[in-house]
Amino acid sequence: MADEIVRVIVKDAPVKAMAITGREMAERARQIHKSLPVGTAALGRSLMACAMMGDQLKGEGASVTLRFKGDGPMGTITVVADAEGNARGYAQNPAVILPPRADGKLDVGTAVGREGTLTVIKDLDMRDPYVGMVPLTSGEIAEDVTGYFAISEQIPTACALGVLVDTDQSVLRAGGYLIQLLPGAGDEVIDKVETGVNALGAVTEALMEEGMDAEGLLRRVLAGFEVEVLERHPVEYKCYCSRRRVSQALVSMGREELESLIEEQGKAELTCQFCDEVYHFDKGQLEELLEKATH
Repeated sequence: MADEIVRVIVKDAPVKAMAITGREMAERARQIHKSLPVGTAALGRSLMACAMMGDQLKGEGASVTLRFKGDGPMGTITVVADAEGNARGYAQNPAVILPPRADGKLDVGTAVGREGTLTVIKDLDMRDPYVGMVPLTSGEIAEDVTGYFAISEQIPTACALGVLVDTDQSVLRAGGYLIQLLPGAGDEVIDKVETGVNALGAVTEALMEEGMDAEGLLRRVLAGFEVEVLERHPVEYKCYCSRRRVSQALVSMGREELESLIEEQGKAELTCQFCDEVYHFDKGQLEELLEKATH
């Protein structure tokens, strides 16, 4: 099942909703960053949340960045998504090892940390990006995203995310949903949404045991409403790094730093944090960039 985002309209209530299946996205991140299970779950959840938030943006060139900076052993998690929901990301320590929680589930909250901040940067390709920062709620990612929308954007939100890791440490299933109440949603609407959330239960169990896709998640959670699919499209783990962009970064260092690099090392090797692609520059190539650098 290819990764996709599904967006629906709720005809009989002021509610907007979307869901994602992201097994391939989370698995690609695991392969690139060599994460262990709890790191895979944390990074996979973060990528899917960011993908859905990116898909909410308007305009070509827009992007959203989520930065989970907790006090847990994983360190900071950074994920970025474009306006089509394609996402990329990394964590400082994706290979963290922790015992499971008492209920047997991966302890993402401890890995990320329950003290810290979630920073959301929305770059709408204008002069100044929007930046919002809120305290972490639990480190479990979905609850933190819910808290962000409630505090920073004043949008009542139900977010659920799940990554199921197989016995060989690969990603078996991954998905989630984002349901938001619009102005005018009363207690009856809230009760219906809460009933649907409880009826669905854990996302990974629904994806695994009932074979649901993104649309299925939404139809189960919003079973009390009249729902129509508005849009569905594929998403993927997608990095935009290139040799040209890395060259521009070197040029932006300025002449003094480039001259020092050439003199001391005679070469440069830069690795993309998102996809681990390595870019090599020999002395001659660095000297060519030096000519373009400003003082």
